[in-house]
Amino acid sequence: MPQAVMHLEDHAPSRPGASMVGPVLLIVWFGLILWLGATETFVTKAGQPPLRLLVAILGPVVAFLIALRASPSVRDRVLNADLRVLTVVQAWRFGGFAFLSLYAYGVLPAYFAWPAGLGDMAIGFAAPWMLMGLARTPEFVASRRFVTWNVLGILDLVVAVSVGAIVTLLFPGLGGGVTTTPMTRLPLVMIPGLFVPAFVILHVVALVQAAAARSRVSYESLL
Repeated sequence: MPQAVMHLEDHAPSRPGASMVGPVLLIVWFGLILWLGATETFVTKAGQPPLRLLVAILGPVVAFLIALRASPSVRDRVLNADLRVLTVVQAWRFGGFAFLSLYAYGVLPAYFAWPAGLGDMAIGFAAPWMLMGLARTPEFVASRRFVTWNVLGILDLVVAVSVGAIVTLLFPGLGGGVTTTPMTRLPLVMIPGLFVPAFVILHVVALVQAAAARSRVSYESLL
């Protein structure tokens, strides 16, 4: 019976230099957000929506989804990505406890720091169990547990960004004078500008593989 997860070694090698596209894009992306943060491009006046930061968050995700749908080579790379590596990367989100520390020192408001911090910590804490499931059996990628974890991982990021933007805009006094403005400046702007969309994309990759694995299992059951 074929395995539910496709691996890179099962396929022909890609074009020379193609493996460098991802790292190069990541470096350019990092440099762009760093430069925009240094020039305070994402800082907005009180009462104004953080549209430029929202574009920075949504832009890479939308571009990835378009490429995934339009490019067979991108989809092939997504289907062959090593989910064990991507899951290990998500474990770094346990560092969300830093949001709670920033709240304790009066840098970030409670309405943003607590949901963002606890949500990230929960996803990061569960990552080792997801990794063990993937290591134990390839079919784990199609399990409800793995799919649910990835969906919750995306929802956590969406909720954190939405709360930070909407509450700050509609209820500016809710934080007692403490706002999410530090998230628009270096070094914290790297989190919404780079890490949030990157983590969302990693979750999407996992969900695409999960959907493909479920389709193969359903097809094989009919044979």
